[in-house]
Order: sequence, then structure tokens, then C-alpha cells
Amino acid sequence: MSDHLRIGVPSKGRLAEIAADLLIEAGLKFRRQERSLFARVRDIPIDVTFLRTDDIPVLCAEGAIDMGITGGDLIDESGVTVTKRLALGMGNWRLAICVPDDSTLREPSDLADCRIATSFPNVTKNYLSRHGISAHIVELTGSVEVMIALGVADAIVDLVETGSTLAANRLSILDELGRYEAVLIQNPATRHAQLADRVVRRLEGVVIARSYSLLEYNVPENKLADAERITPGFESPTVSRLEEAGWLSVRAMVNRSEVIEIMERLEALGATAILETTITNCRL
Repeated sequence: MSDHLRIGVPSKGRLAEIAADLLIEAGLKFRRQERSLFARVRDIPIDVTFLRTDDIPVLCAEGAIDMGITGGDLIDESGVTVTKRLALGMGNWRLAICVPDDSTLREPSDLADCRIATSFPNVTKNYLSRHGISAHIVELTGSVEVMIALGVADAIVDLVETGSTLAANRLSILDELGRYEAVLIQNPATRHAQLADRVVRRLEGVVIARSYSLLEYNVPENKLADAERITPGFESPTVSRLEEAGWLSVRAMVNRSEVIEIMERLEALGATAILETTITNCRL
């Protein structure tokens, strides 16, 4: 298996599903046998290795795997040197210091001599060091939200996504240590650099496609300039004439998060037959 590029992906959890779907959409198709640690990608000399998510940065840095999909927070916590090849546009996590809603702790300086529970001790220590704060770190694994209620800590450092868990535990954010998402990483000394670049291009095509939609519409010729300002496209829109005199057909890539607003603006301009098409892959 040493002749194959190895990609490490989480063996379980939400990120495992995200990583598997992304690889398959990028044409890196594989089938995992039950409890197997490896899977062979069809038609390409690549092996997928199933690992603990927080081990992936270390194993990538050590050369056990050539590439890996993991969380940016775990890279910072591990402190290892890897190359971040691609932000995957998935996950929107904040690592934050959280305190009870009724706490007297309001500023980072108030954390001096406090007990802080976290599963991110290294990132927390670096944060405290930057602020010149001395505090006691209670290093734990797993959920830490309950540690204040148990009397173990005065504050916690944990990942925050929607904030619903904080609200349920009557906690609020005192400060943010960083924002993270899922990323593709690479060992800087991999022997499979060319194949790694190919993997990046494939995944990049899917990641970009997920951010855009293809919008098609008909517009009066005298409104084309206004329409192009609304949908400038990736480089420029594609414009063709319709059989009906004075009308044009326009195709352009638009940011998927803005599609509804753009369709409303085009409709107000006089555009008709406005259609959105999902882009599943692309090369830009």
C-alpha cells in the first residue's frame, strides 16, 4: 500500500459523513467494509484510511498519511506542521470562552486564577499567554458544558456552532479564540505531490460548485446592461439571441446564498423564464 497516496478521514461522526460524501462527489469512489481501517479508491492509486478525527493532523504530519480531512480547530490544538490545501466550506465552528449568564467574569482579564475546563488545552494556554493571564486548566475530553454546574470550573472553552447548547446550559460567550471549518491538509514531504494536486483540484471543483448556482433567464435587449450588473457571472455571463426580436437569453453563475434576491431583482427588471440549476461540479 506504500505506492498509493493515503487520505485519512474520520472514522465516525458527522465529519465522517461529510468527508465520505465529498470524496465520492469528487469521483474518488470507495466502499468501506465493516470495521475495516482501509478502503481502495476505484481506478486511482489512492487508499482511504479511517481514523480518529483528532489523530489526523498528527498522523499527517508524521507521514503515516499523505492527506487528511479534519477540523481546523484540531490542527491548532495539535500544534503540528501540515499544509492546509483547501478549506472545504463545511462547518462553522467558533472556539469560545463561555461563562454562566450571571457570572461576574466579563473581560478576559477577569479569568486570572480561574478554573477553565476544556478539551482544547493547548489553544487555551496560548490564548491565556497572549493576554498575560494565569489560570488553572482542567483538561477533559468530550462535553464540558456541565462542568460549571458541577463546580469543576468557573469557565469553559468549547466549540460553539448554533449557540443552542449554550442557551440550554445558561452560558454566554465571554470571548472567541478562533473560527474554524473542515479543511483538507497535506504532509509537506509527501512522495505523491502530483497525485495530491489532482485530489485537490477534484475536491475544489465540488466545493466551489456547492457555493454557486447556474441562473438562466430571458431579458429584453435594452435591459441587458442592467441585468449583467445583477449577474456578472464568474468572468462574464453567456448571452445569446432568442428567435423573438429584441430578446436575449442569459446564463450566469451566481452565489447560491443570493439566488432568491437576484431572481427578485431580475423579475423587477423585466426578465422572464428565470431558472436556477444546481451545479454539482466545476473547473474554474
